[in-house]
Amino acid sequence: MTPRRVDAINWSSWIPKDPATLLFVVEPTRVLLIRKKRGLGAGKINAPGGRIEPGETPLQAAIREVHEEVRVTPSSIAKSGELKFQFTDGYSLHVHVFRADAYTGVPQETDEALPLWEPIDALPYDEMWADDRLWVPHMLARRPFFGRFIFDGDAMLDHVLDVEAAEPQPVKLAR
Repeated sequence: MTPRRVDAINWSSWIPKDPATLLFVVEPTRVLLIRKKRGLGAGKINAPGGRIEPGETPLQAAIREVHEEVRVTPSSIAKSGELKFQFTDGYSLHVHVFRADAYTGVPQETDEALPLWEPIDALPYDEMWADDRLWVPHMLARRPFFGRFIFDGDAMLDHVLDVEAAEPQPVKLAR
């Protein structure tokens, strides 16, 4: 049975089923989000993103996914953080989160997503994944973060969020 608490998982040996990305295109007063039409989180509002394909870096995948989902090409991109998700059904996901401060093109609806510009000060957290309200404000404030989450379907059961910290490294004890 999959653990229901973050501290019950040995994250240093944890291997996700899927590596993935999210990329937020941010303007001074608004953020480009999507209403996802299919796949994990269908119906929810999120940033464009998806699985990293073999041979791709997380950054390459993030750029490709944004273009596929809303037909824009992000630029001025910086990595914001990383998120590790374990679901009680056994599924697991390691997400690399990016922020872009510029883009080219005009957002367009695709088979995968409906683009939505949302005001930074009124993001629709009630229509997003439960964890988003915890770390998205840090991404918007350019504070690096690293999170670990346990979900049962859409319900977040447990989490740990480290802000302005890289992924914790194992501590080596002196002999």
